[in-house]
Amino acid sequence: MERRRVVVTGIGLVSPLGVGTERTWSALLAGKSGIGPNTRFDTSEYSSKIVGEIPDLDVTERLDAKIVRRTDPFMQYALIAAEEAVRDSELPFDAIGRERIGVIIGSGIGGLLTIEKNMKILLETGPRRITPFLIPGLAINMAAGQVSIRYGVTGPNSAPATACTTGLHAIGDAFRLIQHGYADAMFAGGSEAPITQLSIAGFCSMRALSTRNDAPEKASRPWDRDRDGFVIGEGAGVLILEELQAARTRGAAIYAEISGYGMSGDAYHVSAPHPEGIGAIKVMRRALADAGIDREHVDYINAHGTSTPLGDLSEVAAIKSVFGDGAYRIAVSSTKSATGHLLGAAGGLESGILALVLRDQVIPATLNLDNPSEDCDLDFVPHTPREAKVDIALTNSFGFGGTNGAIIMSRFTG
Repeated sequence: MERRRVVVTGIGLVSPLGVGTERTWSALLAGKSGIGPNTRFDTSEYSSKIVGEIPDLDVTERLDAKIVRRTDPFMQYALIAAEEAVRDSELPFDAIGRERIGVIIGSGIGGLLTIEKNMKILLETGPRRITPFLIPGLAINMAAGQVSIRYGVTGPNSAPATACTTGLHAIGDAFRLIQHGYADAMFAGGSEAPITQLSIAGFCSMRALSTRNDAPEKASRPWDRDRDGFVIGEGAGVLILEELQAARTRGAAIYAEISGYGMSGDAYHVSAPHPEGIGAIKVMRRALADAGIDREHVDYINAHGTSTPLGDLSEVAAIKSVFGDGAYRIAVSSTKSATGHLLGAAGGLESGILALVLRDQVIPATLNLDNPSEDCDLDFVPHTPREAKVDIALTNSFGFGGTNGAIIMSRFTG
C-alpha cells in the first residue's frame, strides 16, 4: 500500500518562554531565556535551585474550574496546548469525522505532583481523605484521555512514556497511523509538570542538574566547556497532523511535511548515553532511510542538546558519524539553552520549533555557547539566530533507558 503523506497544520506550545506558539517562537528568536529561580517550593536544601517555569499562566483562566480540581498540571498543560493547536489549525472536526481523529500525547513522569500531595494527605490524615481522582489524576495516559474527551474524538488514542523521547515518539507514532490510513488527523505531542520536590530531589541526587544558581539564564549551555548539567523545564507541545490531500482540500495552512521517523535503543545504560552515540547513529540513519533522503540534503538539526557533559559529546559524535565531513556544513542548535529540558514534553516542543524553522527560514540560536568544549566543533549557531535556506530539518530526542527517536521534516512548497 502506498504510504500517505502527512503534514503539520497546527502547533500549540506552552513553554518557559510563554503560553502560545508565536509567543514562544518570538521569545526564542529574541534570544530570551526562560530559566529562573524555582518559586514553587523552598529550595534551601537542594543543590539546584533553578528551573524553567511557565510565565504568566493562570490555568483557571483557561480551563473549567472542575477540570483544574480533578487534573494534574501535566494534563492541564496538554489541554491548553491542544486548544492552541486547534485554534491554529482551524481543524474541522465534523467534516473530517471525529472517529477519524485520534490523540497520542504522552508524558515521561505523569502526575507526580498529584502523588506528592496525596501521599502527604495519607500520612497526615489517613486513607479516607484521599481524593477519588487520585488514580485518574496521575495516570500518564490521561493527558491524551482528557484531550479526546474535550474534543469528542474517538480515533486511535495512546500515550507513550519513553522518558525524554516521549513527545517525539508520540508525533512519530501519530505520523505512522495517518500514513497507513488508521486516522486522517491526530493530536500528537508531550506534556510534563516535573517541578516538584521529589522530582528535583531525584535529579539532584543523580547530579544531573546544573547548579549555576547565581545566573539562571546562563545555566543551560549545550556544548560549552563550562556546562554542568541540564535545567528542568515544564510545559507541553502538541501538533495537529493531517493527511496531505485532506489538508489541501480544506485549504489548511501547512507548516511542514513530516518525511521520516526513526526509533532505536542503546542497550547500554539506564541513564548514560553510549559514549560513541551508537543508538543516536542508528536512529538518525533510520529516519533518513524512512524519508528516502540522502544525508547531504539535511540543512538543520534541532539537537537533543541538554547541556550534560556526556550527552552533548555523544550526540556530536553521532552526528559526525552519520553525516561524515558534511556534518560541518549543517547548522545544529539546541533550543534547550533557552527553554531548559521539558523531559517528556521536549520532543513535542522541539518538533513544533522544527516546523516553525521550515516555515520562517530562520534557525534559532544556541544560547550561552561561549567556549565550545573539546570535540564540540560543529556549526552550533551560537548566540544569534540565523536566516538560512532550510529545506530539510531533523530533530533528535534521547531518553533514559537508551530510548531514541528522530523525526525529519521538509519545507512544504505546495
